Amino acid sequence: MQRGRQGGAAVLPVLLLAGVLLVALNLRGPLVAVAPVVDDLRRDLDASGGTIGLLTSIPVLCFGLAAPLASLLIARTGVHRAVLVSMVGVLAGTVLRSLGGPTEAIAGTVVIGLGITVGNVVVPVVIGRDFPGATNVVTAAYTAALNLGSALTSALTAALADLVGWRTALAAWGLLVVAATAVWTAGLRRQVARTTAAAAAGDAPPPPPPRAAGPSVWRRPVAWGLTLAFAGQAFTYYSATAWLPTLLADEQGLSRSAAGVSSSLFQLLAVAGAFAVPALVAWWRRPSLVLLAVTALWATFPIGLLVAPSLWPLWCCLAGLAQGGGITIVFIAIVRRSRDLTENRRLSAMVQGGGYMVAAAGPLIVGAVHDTTGGWTVPLLVILGAVVVMAVAGTPSAGGREEPREDAPAPVPVRVEEVSRG
Repeated sequence: MQRGRQGGAAVLPVLLLAGVLLVALNLRGPLVAVAPVVDDLRRDLDASGGTIGLLTSIPVLCFGLAAPLASLLIARTGVHRAVLVSMVGVLAGTVLRSLGGPTEAIAGTVVIGLGITVGNVVVPVVIGRDFPGATNVVTAAYTAALNLGSALTSALTAALADLVGWRTALAAWGLLVVAATAVWTAGLRRQVARTTAAAAAGDAPPPPPPRAAGPSVWRRPVAWGLTLAFAGQAFTYYSATAWLPTLLADEQGLSRSAAGVSSSLFQLLAVAGAFAVPALVAWWRRPSLVLLAVTALWATFPIGLLVAPSLWPLWCCLAGLAQGGGITIVFIAIVRRSRDLTENRRLSAMVQGGGYMVAAAGPLIVGAVHDTTGGWTVPLLVILGAVVVMAVAGTPSAGGREEPREDAPAPVPVRVEEVSRG
């Protein structure tokens, strides 16, 4: 009997981890799926460039504006059910976006943005709750899956559209949402069964004792520091993603298709950066130093393009490492600097809400500065300024030296009545 229990315990985290990674594949992919079929959308929907631009900017605005509402939703529905709400929203928005005209496309995009916002906030809470002994590694895998989802949709949407049309190609990514929902539901059911069996056998660990309420996250300097750090990270990422191909075409004479290679390098190296950060945290045991190292990599991007633009493949690779590592170290810091799961949820909402609000303005600001100055020197200095903000605000907020723990904490036990809420 004991061996069977151990076997079940070994399977459960793997199933939940698979659910987390499949969910992550759907938290960025729908945003970039439009880019490969922009021309088809403009032709068939008779849409203006401004309307098409809304299809990429609306979700990022949702990330910022709706994060506090997502936090409240998670508090009411429960952590696990909130994941299902996120996936239902992404699926509904994906289908709606592929139907009808511009109005349906914009409405579907809003629904996608709201669904992803819930996922953005709740998944770090899930990682802190269900993987307390491996938060760094699971956070890295989650971040890598975000980039992998973007890469998959960028690479395959156009090919699908050639075969079945852009509407079916966009809607087809809903199948990935269905797969994520199915795996997550299976993991949740397994957790219910395990919790029930442990309670019946008297083996369930006691729930953690209630902790005294601490100060609001809005009053914690650490929360503001992490928010500014994430804002600098997201501002730099979205600005670089939006303008790097144009910059290389202008400054290096590359064709737009050739300059698009930069985006591939950017996304590919992000996976390596995401997994390098937990290793550095375990080695140095100072998240603040890891964040500082990430900002140093980020700084090579604008400085390198200013000083030695011909080496752009190198700067794109280093920036890819930085963008994958940057979001990972901030998420690790959110988990580490939270006193409990409630504070984790609130801190995650605050950091991401504020950060994405700034990020949504990044491409607009950099583009406006470029139009005003007629060159790329000042826009790159603006990006460098965002990196400096990330370093100055994030380094003292990420956390200092932490001694290794001899025993990893057990997952928080979930009562059956609580699981019924999610």
